[in-house]
Amino acid sequence: MNREHFSSRLGFILVTAACSIGLGNIWRFPYIVGKYGGASFVLLYVLFLIILGLPCVVMEMAVGRASQRSTALSFDILEPEGSRWHYFKHVTFAGNYLLMMFYTVVSGWLIWYFVEMTKGRFQGLNTAEIAGMFSGLLQSPGIMTAYTLAAIFISVAVCAKGVQKGVERVTKILMMLLFSLLILLAVKSVLLPNAELGLHYYLYPDFERVKEIGLAECIFAAMGQAFFTLSIGIGVLTAFGSRIDKSSSLTENAIYMGVLDTIVAFLAGLIIFPSCFSFGVEPDSGPNLLFVTLPNIFNAMEGGRIWGSLFFLFMCFAAVSTLITVIENIITYTMDWKGWSRKKAVIVNFIGLSILSLPCILGFNLWSGIQPLGAGSTILDLEDFILSNNLLPLGSLVFLLFCTCRYGWGWDNFYRETSIGKGMNFPLWTRRYISYGLPFIVLLIFAWGYLT
Repeated sequence: MNREHFSSRLGFILVTAACSIGLGNIWRFPYIVGKYGGASFVLLYVLFLIILGLPCVVMEMAVGRASQRSTALSFDILEPEGSRWHYFKHVTFAGNYLLMMFYTVVSGWLIWYFVEMTKGRFQGLNTAEIAGMFSGLLQSPGIMTAYTLAAIFISVAVCAKGVQKGVERVTKILMMLLFSLLILLAVKSVLLPNAELGLHYYLYPDFERVKEIGLAECIFAAMGQAFFTLSIGIGVLTAFGSRIDKSSSLTENAIYMGVLDTIVAFLAGLIIFPSCFSFGVEPDSGPNLLFVTLPNIFNAMEGGRIWGSLFFLFMCFAAVSTLITVIENIITYTMDWKGWSRKKAVIVNFIGLSILSLPCILGFNLWSGIQPLGAGSTILDLEDFILSNNLLPLGSLVFLLFCTCRYGWGWDNFYRETSIGKGMNFPLWTRRYISYGLPFIVLLIFAWGYLT
């Protein structure tokens, strides 16, 4: 079976960046930067992005490019005879589905907010009424289901066109529009009255704040953000690595991906913090930031209906680009695993994703009595916990061991694959750190997730 590859290196970089540029960049990164000391935290984050995140990215890509298959078959092809690494492929598939079971729902929220903001539904509302809009959405399973299905349908329809004509072409457009809107909104935000207060909070290295919180906690927060932002551990990058030719350096491609991801996260902070301080609103985290705090700001801003519509359009681009890339991985996996045509894989997975998104939707209303992680928690919280605190770190550990252990694919084979193509080679002197130090750090992150 011929493997469809990306038509260009730029297409590969933008698609792989799209799978990591998502909601976590926009609502999580700015908040924890402010919480953990501003620019001092950014420095820690960039450090761990380089020494922790990027090696894992290169390993996933290398497994895909060497095998020319997704995780459905990559371990079967590369593992030593008689070993059992291929059992892990089912975990990666489950991880992708688990991510989509709640990410599609949140994407549906964003589309609804864009539509309602464009219609002017938020104009003239006070803070309590805007919060009530979000609560009302959560209590409406029919509306949430309709918008979730719309998000899934749009993404699956793109994937149905194939890699070059669908995923690559549409993702390029979405990413270009995303960056254009991001820069436009950031410029608008930093020019607001009193924006300098927000910029100081966001960008000034506050080492006293680091000391107050504790250096260890700040370090673990930076490690966790660097680790989780790159979508590593569930085989998404393996699938895309299988669709890139051997003309360019995997290490260099991984660096470009990390740079784009960081730029988006950084610019999101330039939008959020100056806006919050300009209108005297406390920056919050999680869903409240996007769905309550920011609509309040746009409501008070001159021309807020337009700027709010542009912001939620930008968020829709970020969310849908991630949906497209992860769903493409699910489809690729199914095609490799079952030998299905793309059309059959698209139809079956559209049905599967539509059905499995329902528990997350119902967890806010009809099934709200199910509180798996304690009072006030939801099914979404459980799905996110299983993925973020378990499958991602443990999945990354499997890739690390597979690429460095002599009972797996092994360091020599991994390094040989990374040395192919023009550009920067993977640094050979990092072998001991990658083989022993990095797995230890991943286990620390896994343990810290439970402790906190």
